[in-house]
Amino acid sequence: MGAKATRVAFGEALVRLGAENPDIVVLDADLSKSTMTEHFAAKYPDRFFDMGIAEGNLVGTGAGMALAGKIPFICSFACFVVGRFEQIRMSVGYSRANVKIVGTHSGIGIGEDGYSQMALEDIALMRSLPNMVVIQPVDAVETERAVEYIVRHQGPVFLRLMRQKVDDINPPDYQFHFGKGTVLRPGKEITLMATGGVVGNTLKAAKILEQKGVDAQVVNIHTVKPLDREIVARIALSQGRIVTVEDHGITGGLGSAVSEVVSELGRGRIKRVAVEDFAESGDPEGLYQKYGLSQDNIAAKALELLQD
Repeated sequence: MGAKATRVAFGEALVRLGAENPDIVVLDADLSKSTMTEHFAAKYPDRFFDMGIAEGNLVGTGAGMALAGKIPFICSFACFVVGRFEQIRMSVGYSRANVKIVGTHSGIGIGEDGYSQMALEDIALMRSLPNMVVIQPVDAVETERAVEYIVRHQGPVFLRLMRQKVDDINPPDYQFHFGKGTVLRPGKEITLMATGGVVGNTLKAAKILEQKGVDAQVVNIHTVKPLDREIVARIALSQGRIVTVEDHGITGGLGSAVSEVVSELGRGRIKRVAVEDFAESGDPEGLYQKYGLSQDNIAAKALELLQD
């Protein structure tokens, strides 16, 4: 099983797709070595623009290029680019600009960089914009397929990527289906619904539950918005119990999106596993353990829901 950061897979896909589509342009905010856009810059220097540490200009320039017919990918750490929410709201969202916002280094999984660079509010902010798509791939192959889709998609997109390496979850021939959850492990008693870097721990949690006699299903939600309401409704109306897992704040992310659907149905119960505080610096595994995103805690939350 391989391991690669989704930001690395993004950089590789961008170079490949740049050869196929001359309208793709890339803008970065002085972090191209970290966002992996430096490879695009080396290959297509006339289509790469380093805006410096000026994320507001990054957003505005990207929106202008989109309105002029280009397909701009504007890239930075998720906390920095989404921190320019006002510009994104008006220049990208309200203007219906075809901008692809790429936020890397998301969640507490970035580890030692600490809270100032941990994006934990970004999904909540991007979900709040009416026409914004939010995609968070689980591994390298899903990232590549997602970027291929994003180039074709007309309208604003927020692509959330990780700093840390993650094991392959999907097979090499995986096909990305926009807006559709993917069942990674079938199960009849309870569903663990996860997104991004914690999907691996969620699969491990399902194995722990299996050892305790619980048949748990695991679903990967790569498209947080628009959410796959059909799969949420089907699970809520059949099994009735869902645990959501995400490396994001507990407010406004995947758990909130699933809860909205469940509440409208009036059926089903849900527990949310997410970050509930300002996190600190540390190694990713230790932070996942401390803030409740370890496989043991995910399994424990599922057992609590089954016993309620």
